[in-house]
Amino acid sequence: MKNLLVLLLIAFFFISCSSKPETKSITISTNQWIGYSPLFYAYQKGYLKKLNIKLINNVSLAEAADVYRVGQANMVTTTQHEYNSLRESTHDIVPIILLDRSNGGDMVLSNRSIAALKKSKKIYAYLEVDSINQEILKDFVANNSINLNKLVIINKDQEQIHDVDFKKLKKKDLLIVTYTPYDVALKAEGFHEVASTKNIDTIIVIDALCSTKELLKNNKKRLLKLKKIIDQSIDEINQNPHQAYKTVARYLSNINYNEFTTSLKNIKWINKPSDDLLEFINKYHYTKENILK
Repeated sequence: MKNLLVLLLIAFFFISCSSKPETKSITISTNQWIGYSPLFYAYQKGYLKKLNIKLINNVSLAEAADVYRVGQANMVTTTQHEYNSLRESTHDIVPIILLDRSNGGDMVLSNRSIAALKKSKKIYAYLEVDSINQEILKDFVANNSINLNKLVIINKDQEQIHDVDFKKLKKKDLLIVTYTPYDVALKAEGFHEVASTKNIDTIIVIDALCSTKELLKNNKKRLLKLKKIIDQSIDEINQNPHQAYKTVARYLSNINYNEFTTSLKNIKWINKPSDDLLEFINKYHYTKENILK
């Protein structure tokens, strides 16, 4: 019996030593944007838990990028602006999963008409400066021949913009660069859309999930499973938007169901990118060899 017990203990020891350690968790830094709904949906449904993947939700694009930049997350959702900013500072980051293209989801709001803005002597522009908002604003003023020197830039994230008492500023000429779902409350305050990615032809806004090259190399199979989960989540959102709304509303400022479905129309899913699109986005430094399909 003693010999048998010793043999069992030895066998248990070797089995314990040879078993693989638990998979390390992966953390994704993201923010409130309708195009990231598949991630919110997959997280709430428990799909990400199976891969030991967690989310850190932030209030702005810049904040999500900063969380990744300081090493508090392994992956991050970005537009091409944040991606290239991170690429210049960290050098080891690549887009691996394409999510969506803005088709009206990024917009410029104002309390004045474009004709009035052209005549204005001073325009107060609210936006997240270190984000794609900055490029959209530049494109808007260039397309409408508005003098940049007229602009007074006010750098605020979307939550801070939401907290501004614009009723006190109604006599001023205002511009707000924002994105869905944050536009809903601003439009309710009387702001109207003067431009969006649906009618600004000179800019394309691509949202992608990015990681380091090392993470991609060491977790290829796991990330391919994540890609399948994202595709599955998009299919489920399309098939049952009402159920999807109840699942993700808390991540989108609790917009109502109609606002949710309207917001979905302002993006185009590109989780299954064409070869032409992959060639086109090379100019944004998106290397197609790193994009998971």
